[in-house]
Amino acid sequence: MNGVKTVNVGMMRGLSASDSFSTEPTPPRVRKVCNESRLQWEVEVCGEGFKEDMTHIDPQNWCNLTHFISEYHLFTLCTETKSQIVDCYWPNPLVERYIIHIHKHFFSNCTIDQPVWLDPPDDTLTILILIPVFLTLAMIGLVVWCSKRSDILA
Repeated sequence: MNGVKTVNVGMMRGLSASDSFSTEPTPPRVRKVCNESRLQWEVEVCGEGFKEDMTHIDPQNWCNLTHFISEYHLFTLCTETKSQIVDCYWPNPLVERYIIHIHKHFFSNCTIDQPVWLDPPDDTLTILILIPVFLTLAMIGLVVWCSKRSDILA
């Protein structure tokens, strides 16, 4: 019973605006400056680790994400962590350039076959055009018919 009383008192105290909010202004947080030269070095360390991991994967499987997804995840996690350590936001242009460099190195030969779009057969195309036209005409006819018969329906 004593625990319930404590919870109720805490809940009542939370309902009071004077207890919950401070009216004092908070000082602005000082943001540290991004150390880009150190970030470049740290990101290259992440890249070297990724390159080492990719040597264990057959180059024929480099275009199949299922073969290296965990290595790529660790690489991006590394770049994100290193960016935060040196007070840089992530992703930033420096990290993006390095990731693009990695992509060009490992995945430049991975092409996506573009699907070839074909027109449907003429019979199908005619039906797809005529159905909306006839539905539109039917709706217009229904509206006109109902408006002329409004005296009967009212």
